[in-house]
Amino acid sequence: MARLYLSPPDVSDADRAALVRAFDGGWIAPLGPEVDAFETELAAATGRVEAVALSSGTAALHLALIIAGVGQGDRVAVQDLTFAATANAVRYVGAEPVFVDSEPSSWNMDPDLLAEALADGERQGRPLRAVITVDLYGQACDYRRIVPLCDAHGVTLIEDAAEALGAGYAGRPAGSFGRFAALSFNGNKIITTSGGGALVTDDPGAASRARFLATQARDPAPHYQHSEIGYNYRLSNLLASLGRSQLGDLERRVERRRSHRAFYGEALGDLAGVEFMPEIEGGYSTFWLTALTIDPEVTGVSREEVRIHLESLDIEARPVWKPMHLQPVFADCVFVGSGVSARLFERGLCLPSGSNLTDADRERVAAEVRRALT
Repeated sequence: MARLYLSPPDVSDADRAALVRAFDGGWIAPLGPEVDAFETELAAATGRVEAVALSSGTAALHLALIIAGVGQGDRVAVQDLTFAATANAVRYVGAEPVFVDSEPSSWNMDPDLLAEALADGERQGRPLRAVITVDLYGQACDYRRIVPLCDAHGVTLIEDAAEALGAGYAGRPAGSFGRFAALSFNGNKIITTSGGGALVTDDPGAASRARFLATQARDPAPHYQHSEIGYNYRLSNLLASLGRSQLGDLERRVERRRSHRAFYGEALGDLAGVEFMPEIEGGYSTFWLTALTIDPEVTGVSREEVRIHLESLDIEARPVWKPMHLQPVFADCVFVGSGVSARLFERGLCLPSGSNLTDADRERVAAEVRRALT
C-alpha cells in the first residue's frame, strides 16, 4: 500500500501548463511578468497593498526584521510553539528571541503573556523591538488583543502566516495583520512554488526596500555597485507561474483540508483522552495540518506509541512543533510562560492532511489511530 505523507505537494495538469506557458514566453531569467502578476494576486488574496515574491518564508521574516530596524542586541518576542525558521530569522539580524508561551484556547501566542513580556522589557530598560506571531497550523492568532498591545508599546508586529494562506480572523484574511506578514510556498504548504515565499505589507516604501535588498542591493548604476549588503532572495519567473496556478485553486485546497479536520473530529472525537486543536472564536482556519492531543493517563497509550504504530503502516504522522525554548540552539533565551507549549508537544500529533488526501486514505488513518488507542 502506498505511503501516506503528512502534507505532500498537490499539483495538477493546469500547474504543468502554467510552467510551460512561462517557459515558452521566454522569461527564464529570474524576474518577469509572472512574478509581477503573482505579487498583485498575492496582495489581493491577503488584503494588502503590496506583496514581494521571495525564495522562502524565512527570507520574508529576515527582510521584515531588517526593514523594521531590528539589529544587534535587540529583543524580539517570538511565539514559542513554531518551526525553527521563525526564531532563526531573529538570530540572522543579531537579535535575541524572547519566547512567549501558547494559550490553550488557540495554541497560539498568549496575549496576556505577551503583555507581560512587553512590560518586563520596559521595566528592565530593554524594551522589545518587534513581535513575531505565528498562525499555527493555519490558525490565526488573537489579533483583536495582540495588535492593540503592539501599538500601545510601539513595537513592530510581524505575522508569520506561512501555514495560513486562505485563513481568516475577524473578517480579515490571514496575512493582513501587522506591519509585515510572511507567507511560505514550500512543497508542503497550502500552495507551493516548489520553494518560495512572500513578504506582504501595506507600506509601498517598505516593499520597494524589500525588493532592493532581495536583489543583492544593487545601486542604480550602469555598472555593478553596492553600497550595502544585499541578499539573493527573489522568486524566479518560472516558479511564480506555478504559484499563480496554485493560488487560483486556493479555495478548494483550504476547503479540502478543513474537510479532513471535520472527518477526523467525527471519526475520533468520541475517544476519551483525545482532543483536537480548537478553532479560535472569530477565526477560519486552513487546518494546514489536523493536530490533536493524546492524554496517556486517560488512554493508556502515548502520542509516540500512536505515531510509531502509524509509521509501521507507512502512514506519516509527526509530533507538533517542539517549542523553541526547549531547542538546544536557543537554550540561553528568555521564556515567558507556564509550559503550555511543552505539554502540547508531549501529547500533540499531526495527521496526514494534504489537499490531495483521498477519502479512503483518511479513513485508513482514522481507523489505525483508533486501533492504536483502543
